[in-house]
Amino acid sequence: MNRRNFIETVTLGFATATSVFSGSIPASAATSARWSNRLHTDNEFSADVVIAGGGLGGCAAALAALRVNLRVVLTEETDWIGGQISQQGVPPDEHQWIETHGATQLYRDFRTAVRNYYIRNYPLTDEARNRKHLNPGDGAVSRLCHEPRVAVAVLQDMLAPYQSTGQLTLLLEHKIVSADTTGDRVRALKALSLRSGKEVVLTAPYFVDATELGDLLPLTKTEFVTGTESKKETGELHAPDKADPTNQQAFTVCFAMDYVPTLNGKPASHLIEKPAEYAFWQKFIPQLTPAWSGKLLDLTYSSPTTLDPKQLGFHPEGIPTGSALNLWNYRRLIAKNNFKPGTFLSDITVVNWPQNDYFLGNLVGVSDKEFKKQVDRGKQLSLSLLYWLQTEAPRPDGGQGWPGLRLRPDIMGTEDGMAKYPYVRESRRIKAVFTVLEEHVGAANRALITGQKTGNTAADFYDSVGIGYYHIDLHPSSRGNNYIDFGSLPFQIPLGALLPQRMENLLPANKNIGTTHITNGCYRLHPVEWSIGEAVGHLAAFALQKNVIPRTVREQKPLLEEFQNRVRSSGIDTNWPKA
Repeated sequence: MNRRNFIETVTLGFATATSVFSGSIPASAATSARWSNRLHTDNEFSADVVIAGGGLGGCAAALAALRVNLRVVLTEETDWIGGQISQQGVPPDEHQWIETHGATQLYRDFRTAVRNYYIRNYPLTDEARNRKHLNPGDGAVSRLCHEPRVAVAVLQDMLAPYQSTGQLTLLLEHKIVSADTTGDRVRALKALSLRSGKEVVLTAPYFVDATELGDLLPLTKTEFVTGTESKKETGELHAPDKADPTNQQAFTVCFAMDYVPTLNGKPASHLIEKPAEYAFWQKFIPQLTPAWSGKLLDLTYSSPTTLDPKQLGFHPEGIPTGSALNLWNYRRLIAKNNFKPGTFLSDITVVNWPQNDYFLGNLVGVSDKEFKKQVDRGKQLSLSLLYWLQTEAPRPDGGQGWPGLRLRPDIMGTEDGMAKYPYVRESRRIKAVFTVLEEHVGAANRALITGQKTGNTAADFYDSVGIGYYHIDLHPSSRGNNYIDFGSLPFQIPLGALLPQRMENLLPANKNIGTTHITNGCYRLHPVEWSIGEAVGHLAAFALQKNVIPRTVREQKPLLEEFQNRVRSSGIDTNWPKA
């Protein structure tokens, strides 16, 4: 596409988007003809909003925009939407109030749909089927542990009506490779099909970076930070004295396994081939400060809160392991006793444990070659952990190894059994209009600021567009920090943290918002990512309707109040209930 046609298309996109809101917004059922006439050619897609990244933030942003009749192009690098809950294999990490409040209504609708999917399609026991809050895996980490593919199916169901009418274009296995910017605006993105090698141009008035690593930020020359900020920069209680952009949290390549020690009445072994790097990982002792408890492949680890050595248990039949947490039950996706006898040979659990956290290299700010190298090494660590469990892990009977452990590639939808994408805890982060600091949400730091030892609440943000909660949870880092894990307070999501300082039509919708290395530790989890994305989808629509840039929405009190009323009316709480 030549430059003149490119500019004309972008301009037309602005006009089309604005016209959506002239007069009354048409009902979805009456819009299919309009969507069928949208600006699509073989090598170009035009919409009101282009969203890069089909994780929870990207899907939530898309749904919010679609529900107010915007046209959306959503790209996803893998063949599964859902991000951390699907392609990365991690069941939702949520807070204790999730069943009633502390997340958007749309997120709770998603959770209900997951439960209903099992009720409709699986042979549950009567007890499980009638349980008010069904948890298919009964995992210790979440009130809703479930298989990745179920999350994919539910999200696809939620998006399907918009795809059928043409309002949504979903481009799976597409990676954004370049951007065209002019001044403070993004004009277009170029996406590469990882399957065919074909490139397509994506144009829109608004672009959303919902990628796992904040990929659009360097491509669009949006200012961003990585790694750790210094205490001098942020004043945070737990910040280091020296900033380090390369000091990033571990990532994890997750996998699923079950336990089938016998088949057809005979002992069965599912021993995998000895991993190429097993000799390295078998002896590996993390060099962290404060010191790790010993070897990484062991049932002792550093307690995240005290950093003292702490014992873990492991028994693949799910039975208690004394006072120690049985890792088998930690992130269990399927508890076979929730299903009629014979449905499953075993429980199925996902392995996202301290033992397969990979912190010997980074994924952010590296070349494609280095990215692949580090992911491959992360896979070797996970395979080595499985091999160790099969051959060397201590058993309660005094023996070693559980050869009945079976890798389940079908659960992750891959040939090698590893998740489609590494579980990412840290991304590039925009330099935002407002940055959330530890003093705003950290329990101890907040107490220092307020002078109160008890009864503290998180900072009250006048521009709140959502709420969330999780403790501040930072895993060991690539520059040798051990866990940083401490209490936070139920918090708000400030609009200012969703606004780049300079760029006018690019918005973040994942772990790339205006947080610090420290506060990202509580804003990075599933329901918060969803809330961020949903707010961003509404923000793009509102800015288009009012013909203003998003920063103006925050700067002008009447606009901000109107926008907050709009998100609240859509089921997004902006304040926690009063105690």
